Amino acid sequence: MTIARHVHVTGRVQGVWFRAWAREQALAEGVSGWVRNRSDGAVEAVLAGPEEAVEILIAKLHDGPTAAKVESVRVADTTVPDEPGFHIVG
Repeated sequence: MTIARHVHVTGRVQGVWFRAWAREQALAEGVSGWVRNRSDGAVEAVLAGPEEAVEILIAKLHDGPTAAKVESVRVADTTVPDEPGFHIVG
């Protein structure tokens, strides 16, 4: 079953290769969607795929890449994006 989650990550998550790392992790897990920086300093993403793969990726987002310092991760249900693949937006 395919699920989709909207994820909002705060902390030191910009300027530390977070989006590229998230894309790499998503592709490794077979998750589609997108990731982008927000003007408030957070990173947001939509993750879609098999429930287990999405949950694994969400767990990884709690740590992020080596240079990141994640403070919080908020997750909400959302709709599956129309576009296949995983993209860095903006």
